[in-house]
Amino acid sequence: MTLYPQLIMDALATVTYAGTKKNLVESGMVADTPAVSAPQQEGQPWKVKVVLEFPRDTDPFLKSTVKAAEAAIKYHCGKDVEVTIETEFKTAPRPEVGQMLPGVKNIIAVSSGKGGVGKSTVSANLAIALARLGYKVGLLDTDIFGPSMPKMFNVEDERPYAIKKDGRDLIVPVEKYGVKLLSIGFFVSPTTATLWRGGMATSALKQLIADADWGELDYFILDTPPGTSDIHLTLLQTLPITGAVIVSTPQQVALADARKGIDMYRNDKVNVPILGLIENMAWFTPAELPENRYYIFGKEGCKQLAEEMQVPLLAQIPLVQSICDNGDAGTPAALNNDSATGLAFINLAQAVVTVVNRRNKEQPKTKIVGKD
Repeated sequence: MTLYPQLIMDALATVTYAGTKKNLVESGMVADTPAVSAPQQEGQPWKVKVVLEFPRDTDPFLKSTVKAAEAAIKYHCGKDVEVTIETEFKTAPRPEVGQMLPGVKNIIAVSSGKGGVGKSTVSANLAIALARLGYKVGLLDTDIFGPSMPKMFNVEDERPYAIKKDGRDLIVPVEKYGVKLLSIGFFVSPTTATLWRGGMATSALKQLIADADWGELDYFILDTPPGTSDIHLTLLQTLPITGAVIVSTPQQVALADARKGIDMYRNDKVNVPILGLIENMAWFTPAELPENRYYIFGKEGCKQLAEEMQVPLLAQIPLVQSICDNGDAGTPAALNNDSATGLAFINLAQAVVTVVNRRNKEQPKTKIVGKD
C-alpha cells in the first residue's frame, strides 16, 4: 500500500476532538501537512509524522486525542505503519511552580482557624489600606466555596476578561480602590452553591494565580478560607508565602482554632513565618457612646495568645456597626482615614509593612512545600 498525506488527513478526519465536538481537521488542529516516509528497504514500515496543535498544554483531552489519532491512522493505513504524533500549543505553557508570580515581592496569607471571625473584612481593609499607603497591591479571594470579595468591593457585576500576553491567555484582575482583585465569585452565580470536588476547586485556584496578569506587586494578599484544607495545601505547594497573619476574636473557642492555624504554618514541612495576630471584634463600641468599650467576646484573648506564641499583636479592631455596613455596601472602612476604624486599618497596614520588612531582613525566603 502506498501512503500519501491526504490519506493521513482522511484518517484524522474520523477523530473527534471533545473540546470542539468536531473532527481534528475541521477543528484546525493539524498544524502542518502530515509527513510520509516510504520504506528505505524491503521489510521496513512506512513512517508517518503528524503535528497536532492543542489550545493549551493542560488540555484535558490531549492524551486521549493523541491515542485516538494514532489508532485511526493505523486502522486506515495499516497496523504496521510507524506513527509519530507531536503536539504544539496555541497558548504558551503555564510557568512552573516557583516561577508563577515573578513580579510579586511579598505574599501574605490572611488566615483563621475559625469561620465568622471577620477574616475577609480584615483582608479587604488591609489590602485597601496598603494601597492607600502607596503600595502596589493584589488581593486573591481563595475561598472557592464562599467568595465574598466581589460584594465587599461592590464589583459583583464585573466579569474579568482575558488578554494575550507573551503567548498566553491571561485573566485581567478587576481593579477597585487601587487594588487588583480576583475571585471565583466573578465566574459563578452568587445565588448558586458551588458543588465542586477538591480537585476542581484547587484547579480553579491555580488558574486564578498562574493564569492572571497580576504584574508587579509589592503585596499580594491571600484571603484564605477558614480551617486547614485542600485550598491551604494548594497555596503552600504553589506559592512561596512570605508570612501569615492570623485573625481571631478574643473568645476562647476562636482562639483554640487560631492555635491550629498557627500550628499549620509552623509545621516542620511548611515553615511559613507567622507575622502576627489580629484581634478582631476586640470590643463593642456603640455609635452613640463612642468612648465606651464592651468586651462581648472576652478581653484581650488574642493579646494573651500572641504573648504565648511569641508573635506580635498587629492590631485590635473594635466591633463597630459601620465596619459591617461599609463591607456590605462595598465601601470598606479603610477608605475613610478620618474615622477611628479607618485609622485602625491604616495602622494595621503600617504594622504589616514593618513586620514584613523585618522578616525579609532576618529570615530566608520561604520554600514551597514539596520543593527542595
